[in-house]
Amino acid sequence: MKHKVKWIAAGIAAGIAIAGTMLLAESGENDGAGEVQEEVAREEERAPVQYKYGIPVDDLEVEEGVVEKNRGLSVILESKGVPARKIREISGRCEGIFDARKIRAGNKYAFLLERDSARSPAFFVYERDATDFVVVDFKRDEVYAGKKAVETRERTVGVKITSSAWRAMQEAGENPELAVALADIYAWTIDFHGVREGDSIRVIYEQPFAEGAPLARFDVKGAIFTRGGKKYLAVRYPAGDRAAYFDEQGNNLQKAFLKSPLRYARVSSRFSNSRFHPILKIYRPHHGVDYAAPAGTPVHSIGDGTVVKKDYQGGGGGNYVTIRHNGVYSTTYMHLAGFAPGIRVGARVAQGSVIGYVGNTGLSTNPHLDFRVFKNGKPVNPLAMESPSKEPVAREEMERFGALRDSIVRRLASV
Repeated sequence: MKHKVKWIAAGIAAGIAIAGTMLLAESGENDGAGEVQEEVAREEERAPVQYKYGIPVDDLEVEEGVVEKNRGLSVILESKGVPARKIREISGRCEGIFDARKIRAGNKYAFLLERDSARSPAFFVYERDATDFVVVDFKRDEVYAGKKAVETRERTVGVKITSSAWRAMQEAGENPELAVALADIYAWTIDFHGVREGDSIRVIYEQPFAEGAPLARFDVKGAIFTRGGKKYLAVRYPAGDRAAYFDEQGNNLQKAFLKSPLRYARVSSRFSNSRFHPILKIYRPHHGVDYAAPAGTPVHSIGDGTVVKKDYQGGGGGNYVTIRHNGVYSTTYMHLAGFAPGIRVGARVAQGSVIGYVGNTGLSTNPHLDFRVFKNGKPVNPLAMESPSKEPVAREEMERFGALRDSIVRRLASV
């Protein structure tokens, strides 16, 4: 009963307010009406329209999901009662926009449902990656591609290392992938697998956000890694058509790899996720590059490093050597006829030094070198890999670089 009295009182008050506004309007004293209009405007500002994928969703129900293994577009749409005829029409409209057969397990999707008893789908959205998506509009019978609005935010972070840089980032509430990005920058200076308790990192970075959600991409503008009391500065600065990282003197932190482990050779087989094996007669990944060359041709290490494996694999690579160049990169050289003198596990090798000789050992039909590159333990295509430049900051750029360096150092000092 008390609630009812309150509602009646509120209604009477509202009626008096409206009547008062009308009287003021009739008498020409419309200041009160203006205040009412301003209040309405302010109320509208407080309740902006909500959008998702560029679609107003205030009157829709958003139901999100993740593509499961062996579930294609038709199965997902059928789960919401979309007829088979409609699904065929949608698949046809997808042509030229995206291949509906290549929906990937693990990717996100969403149904935007009508707020009615049937909860019929108004839109279906498939996220191709963190920023790009495809929309199926059931109302207009059309399919179109879209992109999330992306904004970049800058952060400054300082962490103390107790066990690893990865864990230190986690404990600081940061994405630990930032530690991977820093390990790549300092790859030739610091082995992140050997960091010690008491080391520290201070970093300024930019990170993109898509519709408010952070993306696992980091543009590090500057960092200081302190190890054993010694500070290692990294400053991002343009170098040719891309940026590189330099120390306080303007020296490039990265060193270049040789383009090829052989002086003269031709590529006989390329990096592939499915290559027909000439001996096994099956398709399987070939995560390396084959160089055809005469038996006995010297094989060179593409960079400075340490031999971590030297062995024989009868059912695969034959005589092979693996060299760890730093905490990020390692390389493997297979089917060798033999090893160069002094090549043993633990031995240091210099860039360009001979480590072995082209052979035909293991599963091999002709003399060749199977060359493989690994970045953070994962195979990468040697022919597509960008070898970092080791050029320092140009002399005519040193004044500008110095101003940027000093600014970065001042900002990091306050972290």
